[in-house]
Amino acid sequence: MVQRAASAIGDAPVHAPRVLVFSTNAISDPGIDLAGSSHMHYSPEVVVISLPCTSGVRPGWILHALEQGFDGVFIAADGEECGYLPDCTARSSRIVQAAQTLMAERGIDGSRVKMAAICSVCAEPFTRQVRGFSESLAAMEA
Repeated sequence: MVQRAASAIGDAPVHAPRVLVFSTNAISDPGIDLAGSSHMHYSPEVVVISLPCTSGVRPGWILHALEQGFDGVFIAADGEECGYLPDCTARSSRIVQAAQTLMAERGIDGSRVKMAAICSVCAEPFTRQVRGFSESLAAMEA
């Protein structure tokens, strides 16, 4: 489900994909906050939910978000910087794979979920990743 907004020129519809971001309190949240406080532009249709650790995301949450109208789910992962689990990256990858399996069972394109490591000072990479993901989601609807 892609929301449409009137463009600045005429009434042509413009894709504005809704993206849910799962972020982590200590690692990716500061980078995302820095993007906002630095006035870096990304879609206002991006909604961020913070968790202590990336491996706390459940595959069913990703599926639920997509079934409830989000166009994509972006996981701003801890990467190797997780302070909770030494195997957080491997666990998080398995979570995404399990979510993609659930999505396939429901006929949802697996590329609607994306994961990338976002560090505490990664404002530009976060903005770039979310913009690119939003563009690819919009292209799916075109």
